[in-house]
This record gives sequence, structure tokens and C-alpha cells, in this order.
Amino acid sequence: MSFQKAADLLRLAELATARYDGVSLSDIEESFAVDRRTAQRMTNALEQIFPNCTTRIHDDRRKFWKLRADDARLMLAQGIRDSELAALELAIRRTDRDGLVTEARALSGLRDRLLAAMPGPHARRAEADAEAVLEAHGFASRPGPQVRVASGLMGAIGAALKGPHVLTVVYAGGREPERERRLEPHGLLLGTRRYLVAREAGGDGRMQHYRLDRITSARLEADSFPRDPTFDVSVHAARAFGSYHADREYGEIVWRFSPAAAQTAREFLFHPTQVMSEEHDGSLTIRFTASGHLEMAWHLYMWGDSVEVVSPEALRQMVEQYRRGDFPALP
Repeated sequence: MSFQKAADLLRLAELATARYDGVSLSDIEESFAVDRRTAQRMTNALEQIFPNCTTRIHDDRRKFWKLRADDARLMLAQGIRDSELAALELAIRRTDRDGLVTEARALSGLRDRLLAAMPGPHARRAEADAEAVLEAHGFASRPGPQVRVASGLMGAIGAALKGPHVLTVVYAGGREPERERRLEPHGLLLGTRRYLVAREAGGDGRMQHYRLDRITSARLEADSFPRDPTFDVSVHAARAFGSYHADREYGEIVWRFSPAAAQTAREFLFHPTQVMSEEHDGSLTIRFTASGHLEMAWHLYMWGDSVEVVSPEALRQMVEQYRRGDFPALP
């Protein structure tokens, strides 16, 4: 057995132990990027190496392979790998930077327990190797301006979303005076500005956006509420180009990138619904459906005169006078 196959088998055993139901062939295909035949060979190897591996078939006729924790002591004895520790450290730093206090503490506790379970020399070596990985990946930070939010706000929002619990906030909405609102949170939109997607408790049920930088305080309530079962934050987010939604602007967007910019544009996912088409002259046309013309205009400015707005007309007029050809590089 090759080193890679042995490593994959150990990883599969870890997954079969860690997941409550075990792993299915579909899980293996997704986790290891393999086809169905290879996934079947991997489960055969798992059964051979671990005779106590159990299998069961769910109601949907999918088969799952499961290892008990006692059968996986060999994997647990490995402790935490340097790459895994580095990933944990990066996650801790990012969550702490983004104000997710509760999540940062939880990840820190997980890291500390894993290191405590390892023999001293192995733990020190893993920490040293992880530090080297972090230094090598020092660029893994989100650059650019970000709007500040109240300390502890993200922790309160996270707890409310998990509950779900009602969140009472003091909010100043644009020109409206600051006042207290009882919200039922359903999701977050992250970007230069961050928005809480929520409906007002006792209101008309419409989802609204609340800018986090306009929330001056938040209090988690004991009251719970039923989530809207039809709400999907990914589908909701896709209705806009960025984090700002405007129903009156929602419609088809068509951009055409010049032949010189086409290759760079192909590397971008501008929107989840985008469709690309190659033109005879080497240009590239992008189509998607969304709202948020102002955020589109901000992005299009970076492309100078290398992109043309075909439609809608309102967006074309918004950017036409600001296209320039003296930028030294494309985004």
C-alpha cells in the first residue's frame, strides 16, 4: 500500500469514528474527491483493517460504515498534526479578529485539550511546526477596510442564531432615531459592511437587513421563536451582488469584458448565478440576476475601461462617465 493510500485509510477511519452515523460512499467521494469505484475499494480496505467496523443501511437505502472510539485508538494516539494545529490557530485568529468571541474561545479550548492529550515532546514539536506554517501563510488575512462593530455583538448574534433566541438590540436605522427593537435573527451577510438578516418579533414576517455598525447594544433573550422553514440565507444572499438588497433593481445583469481582460475575468465568480459566454472577437460576456447597482458600480470601477455594461440601462449610465484606461493592472 502506498503512503498516500495508507494516509487516506487513516483519515477515513477518523471520519468513520468521528461522525455519529459513520460515513457513506457519497461522503467518501466528497471528502477524498474520488469516484464511486475508488470509494468502494476504500470501504473494503476499512473492513479488512478494522474487523469490528459495523455497517447499516438507512431508510434512504444508503449504507454507512462506523467505527467505535475504542477501535480507533490508533488514530487518536497520533494526536494533532501540525497542519491541523495551524488550521485551528488560523481559525482562532480570524474569529477573534471578526469579533466572534464565543467561537474563538471554543476553538481555543479545543486546541488546548488536543495538545494536553499529547506527550510533551510531541506537543511542542507540533506547536513549533504549526508556527512555521502560520508564518509561511502570514498573508492569510483579510486585507482592506472593515466597519467596526460593538464589542461582543457577534457573540450575541451567534448565540441567538443557534438558539434560536430573540435578540433585543438598540438600533439607529439611517435617519430614524435610535430605538430598541426585538429581532428574530435568521442569518448574516458578510462584506465590507455586515448585515443581520432578521424579522421583527410580532411584526409582518418580512426579512429585513440591519447594519451591525448601527447596533449599539444587543441583549440575548430567553424567548425562542420558530424559524421560517422556507428561508435559505444562501438563496437570499444571491438576490444581490453584495450585501445591499434593492427589490426595484432586481433583474438580469450583462457585462462584457474586453479581449485583453477576458482571461482575468474568467477567474472571477462575480455571482452564484453567473453564466459566461465567449464572443467571436475574444471578449467575454457575463450574465447573472441580482440587485445592488451601487456595489456593482464600485466593483466595475476597478476594471477601468476593460468592461462594458450591456444592461440594465440604469447601471450603464451610472458607470459610463467613470470608465478610465490608465489603471496599471486589472483586479
